[in-house]
Amino acid sequence: MRRRVAQIDRKWRANSLREAPPVAARPKLNPKVIEDVISGEVVKTGFGEHFETERLWHRHRLHGSVEISNLIDLPPDLLHSLSEGAIASSHPQKWAFLDTETTGLSGSTGTYAFLIGVGSIEHAGFRLRQFFMRNAGEEASLLARLAEYLSRFDVLITYNGKTYDQPLLEARFHAMRLPDPFTRLEHLDVLFGARRLWKLRLETCRLIELEYQILGVEREGDLPGEMIPYYYFDYLRTRHALRLVPIFHHNALDILSLACLTSIVPCAFRSPDDSGLRHGADLISLARWLLQSERREEAVRLFRRAVELGLPDHLLFRTLWDIAKAERQLGMTDSAVGILLELAASRNAYRLRACEELAKHYERRERNYITALEMTQRALALADTAALRKREQRLKARLARRRAKLST
Repeated sequence: MRRRVAQIDRKWRANSLREAPPVAARPKLNPKVIEDVISGEVVKTGFGEHFETERLWHRHRLHGSVEISNLIDLPPDLLHSLSEGAIASSHPQKWAFLDTETTGLSGSTGTYAFLIGVGSIEHAGFRLRQFFMRNAGEEASLLARLAEYLSRFDVLITYNGKTYDQPLLEARFHAMRLPDPFTRLEHLDVLFGARRLWKLRLETCRLIELEYQILGVEREGDLPGEMIPYYYFDYLRTRHALRLVPIFHHNALDILSLACLTSIVPCAFRSPDDSGLRHGADLISLARWLLQSERREEAVRLFRRAVELGLPDHLLFRTLWDIAKAERQLGMTDSAVGILLELAASRNAYRLRACEELAKHYERRERNYITALEMTQRALALADTAALRKREQRLKARLARRRAKLST
């Protein structure tokens, strides 16, 4: 046994003394060169060169509550209602989701977009192409390439892009004396639809807030948008490309979240009854939009669903008033009167108006002057106005004439 162990020990020592094969030295990365920090390439055009990078979220991935694979199956007429008919039909593969990172937040003269991201839906998943200029001299090259890339799309989708991104880019195209690609693209700004849906429930409709509240995504270690210009200027000063990584990441998340919200917001306007909204305040916002579109029956259904879900008083009484008003216009008088009676019986902001409407109803439609007078006097107790005093005198006179006629 000792001899056997000694033999194994000599063999092990002999193997350990052999020289290990030489390992090829890894190329040293330069943290000041963007190609060594972010996977991509320097693209040359007739106007110079700039940097581009591309990323794909595969179809099996999730972004919060949204499955990437579902984006390709969105209906071509999804954007019709939210765009008020401007985008009648367009396949999701023809939508370009655009967001910019700029040297300032005001969009004033001298502000330019140093990073432009364009997302697109395809069968493989969601693809993002980012165009970056390493210095101001690369702007013309970047813009020319952006215009070429956008030529494959029919619809531009942004978040606050009608107010900020598109005007800024149009100004930069004009400054570079290049034709801008936006004249041929229909533009849908999802911010307007998001505000309509969630302004009653959420304190703000900033994209990052909707990302958390609606999609269920919470960013960790994200760079605040107001810090992005400072990071870029620091890169220009130091040429240290590592400073750019959080900017590219921030832009990528903004565009992915925009695409996922586009699968939610327009759906609510396209098919309100099947919107899947689970908060009463959101249903009220959608119902009010339907009222503006003269779609009263759908609005009443959503209002009633909102009431069933439960509402705070400041929304409940306004909603009851809206239901009563819409039902009267639809000829549903009995139901409307029932709601007005509820409003007239409790302390709320619509109590006076409910009493006035009931007084008109009982006087004009039912010729019930006693109840009309009662409602008028209730209204007078809340607000003593000349119109109400005049109605009270008229009703008292009619009742007096009726009593006189009966006595004879």
